[in-house]
Amino acid sequence: MKTGLFFGSFNPIHIGHLAIANYIVEFTDIKQIWFVVSPQNPLKEKKGLLADYHRMALVNEAIGDDRRFLACDIELKLPKPSYTIDTLTYLREKYPDNEFVIVMGADGLSSFHKWKNYHELMKTTSRYVYPRPGSDTKEIQNIENCFFIDAPLIEISSTFIRNGISKGKNMHYFLNDKVFKYIEEMHFYGK
Repeated sequence: MKTGLFFGSFNPIHIGHLAIANYIVEFTDIKQIWFVVSPQNPLKEKKGLLADYHRMALVNEAIGDDRRFLACDIELKLPKPSYTIDTLTYLREKYPDNEFVIVMGADGLSSFHKWKNYHELMKTTSRYVYPRPGSDTKEIQNIENCFFIDAPLIEISSTFIRNGISKGKNMHYFLNDKVFKYIEEMHFYGK
């Protein structure tokens, strides 16, 4: 089964993540999306990152019982820092019947050369790339094993949501109802 690995901190997961995942399972040959919650992206700052178990809980709340989606905690169990190449090696050994594909935003392509063993990733793993604001998607056509997904452009980010909450703004409609309730009850991202 072709399985999309949607890596991210999901700090928090929002309707943009869910809309992209839904688009991919409905309009491509990927049958299931695994939301791979990353403990700490080696290329990003850790500031403001919720505890791993809270971010896993938020993803589980967001996807509910939708069998097309799975909350995956594998990177929380592997040695830190987590690297995509190591995660893929582990998952391929554990799930040999799955064909894993990386799902990523076009904005991630500019730093892809910084990923551990990125040449090996390019050769062995397809990347399905969705549009992101300010990213040039014309370049994608010439990148090995890289396929552009013509999904709607979604200009929502977790940073925008965290900043809105910290300023006392109501961010309810940018989040799944259960995710919004969890964040509100736990007083996450507040002043």
